[in-house]
Amino acid sequence: MTLTTTNHDRDVAGLKYIYPVISRRAGGLSIGVNFNPNNACNWRCIYCQVPDLQRGAAPAMDLALLDEELRFFLNYVQQGDFFEQYQLAPEQRVVKDIAISGNGEPTSLENFEQAVTIIGDIANEAGVFPDSHFVLITNGSLIHQASTQAGLKQLDRYHGEVWFKLDSATEQGRKLINNSVQSQQKLLENLQTASRLCSTKLQTCVLHFDEQTWTEPEKRAYLQLLRLIQEQRIKIEKIMLYTIARQSFQPEAAKLIKADLAEMNALAADIKAMGFDVSVSA
Repeated sequence: MTLTTTNHDRDVAGLKYIYPVISRRAGGLSIGVNFNPNNACNWRCIYCQVPDLQRGAAPAMDLALLDEELRFFLNYVQQGDFFEQYQLAPEQRVVKDIAISGNGEPTSLENFEQAVTIIGDIANEAGVFPDSHFVLITNGSLIHQASTQAGLKQLDRYHGEVWFKLDSATEQGRKLINNSVQSQQKLLENLQTASRLCSTKLQTCVLHFDEQTWTEPEKRAYLQLLRLIQEQRIKIEKIMLYTIARQSFQPEAAKLIKADLAEMNALAADIKAMGFDVSVSA
């Protein structure tokens, strides 16, 4: 089997929580940790590639199984024939990061702090950290919760980083793209909290849907929000622009159009001119 950026099958390794992917944004091999094997999320993004997605929270995690699977898989990568079996090119034969993500919003996990600590401790013991990154991919909607903040403090202890989703700078846009009712005030409050507790990057999916997303007014609103973030002294380490690369399993899938590279580079240039570090993954 060959791992590619278009194959993010959570079951590829035959494990419940651990799965390998080739990540465009990480730039190589990412070891994913699926906190939502029940395919449940509090948002429903129109580009989501999770089949049978349902509204809800992460189920209780078997922390002993998480410990066992992560130790097994890291040993497989470091001591076994993982790279040969999955036919990775020589430049891809390094763990770029361990990413908490999966088939829903991971911060909805009740024992979130404990799970973050287990991953960090094992990766440290295995010598994966500090050379590799520790990443939390989140929609940011539950940052206000005490359990999430406790987990972010642990993530920061391992020099981790938060990848905070921002697919639209308007409430209407987020309702359309993410099926979210997140207000602008709550977005900014949660972003401020995340950046105070842990290194934080914004990740933005640029795509077109029924001529309603990433219009010129939406782009202007996005840049205006970035100015507001600067004015409020919210520290953002990087803005990562990307577009759809895998099949959406949502009802809107047939109407989704990926952004072209020229469009993304033009947006990136405007963002860079404001003083932000920015990356583009087509």
